[in-house]
Amino acid sequence: MAYEPKWRNELTDQLCLAFLALRTPEECCRLLEDICTISEIQALAQRLAAARMLRAGYTYDVIAERTGMSTATISRVKKFLYYGADGYKLVLDRLEAEGKLPPLPPPEPERKS
Repeated sequence: MAYEPKWRNELTDQLCLAFLALRTPEECCRLLEDICTISEIQALAQRLAAARMLRAGYTYDVIAERTGMSTATISRVKKFLYYGADGYKLVLDRLEAEGKLPPLPPPEPERKS
């Protein structure tokens, strides 16, 4: 059975095809800059970074400190990471397997008060 999100329609299919037509990171940046605000681009990047850090076992506090995200948003990312459509898993698995992501710095140990 094919994945069929509720939001999918002719226009969203065209958007997905537009991203698939891009060949380089530079081309992707050009399209993102034309269709998103800088804040939207940064929010998307933060969510992907948070998903990656969650998979690596980082705490919400460390992720919030390193990305500037709220813990509520991190919680939503975690929900979709583990119970969503597996988009985060798909892209992170591929990027990691292809060595296209820089190594994550180790999380700092929790400080005792």
